[in-house]
Amino acid sequence: MARKKQAALGKGMDALMHGTYDDENENFETENSVAENSAHSGKEKSSQKSQSKKTNLPPQIESDESGTLWIDPHLLKPNPHQPRQIFDDAALNELADSIREHGVVQPIVIEDAGDGTFFIIAGERRTRASILAEQKKVPVQLRKFNDEKKLEIALIENIQRSDLNPIEEAQAYYNLMQLGGLSQDEVAKKVGKGRPTVANALRLLKLPEDMQNSLIVGQITAGHARALLSVLNPADQRVLFNKIIGESISVRQAENEAARLNEGSRASNPKDSAVNKQKKDADVAALEQKFIEALGTKVQMKGSLEKGSLVVEYFSRADLDRLYEIFVKE
Repeated sequence: MARKKQAALGKGMDALMHGTYDDENENFETENSVAENSAHSGKEKSSQKSQSKKTNLPPQIESDESGTLWIDPHLLKPNPHQPRQIFDDAALNELADSIREHGVVQPIVIEDAGDGTFFIIAGERRTRASILAEQKKVPVQLRKFNDEKKLEIALIENIQRSDLNPIEEAQAYYNLMQLGGLSQDEVAKKVGKGRPTVANALRLLKLPEDMQNSLIVGQITAGHARALLSVLNPADQRVLFNKIIGESISVRQAENEAARLNEGSRASNPKDSAVNKQKKDADVAALEQKFIEALGTKVQMKGSLEKGSLVVEYFSRADLDRLYEIFVKE
């Protein structure tokens, strides 16, 4: 099944990338014509050289004898709908080394921006690596697409290479839905994914921004993110997040902790559970919840409103520094 989806995705990409484009009187294609002359005796053939026919090409683009289009990579700028925002420097340098040795094998798909520069529709990584490799010219295909198609092509290209982090992928699905007025089912079909995959990705966008950033940089995994999303109370969600970061707990541990939090127990060990099982005064419980929401960490009030103790937990040095800022500094 996975192979069929991958094949379908590749086929769709091929259709998107190699379809012709004519926009009223503008034709940005370079056509090749090859004529062959048959020998009078039927034993010999002679062929004419390919003739490159250039039609309305922008002056910044050159065409060689084979009809391949070339452009200075410095004239290329990112697709405004590029879902990928983070590029690995080490991987780019490896690609740059390959380009120095072999050149850019697959042409970069571009679109005229109308100001002497061109948008990269597919191939931003190749473009960046080409600039690192100090290439004067790179091969391109000149096309024109609407905004929805620009995003679709960039998204499919990145998904094929597994180049997007979970938040970039989720944001791309969301943008595609907004641009095209598409449902989750329709987006899933376009990118060759199952609807549950798209739905689960979109749920990640419900996380607070700092949690999304932690997912982007790899502090937490998608499994941790799903555990966080399962927590009903935002304050409890913050408690679990701090514990994941501070104690480096596993996804399974995070899921178990999420279940305990949803049951109303913020304890992580049997002793704490026994304390929380004792009936609390309603005012004390309400105030305890206010402390949790304000401090974003695990808080326990023991005693009454007149006398007792307040236990505030932290899960890392960074968490302690954050609490210090709240308690000590103005």
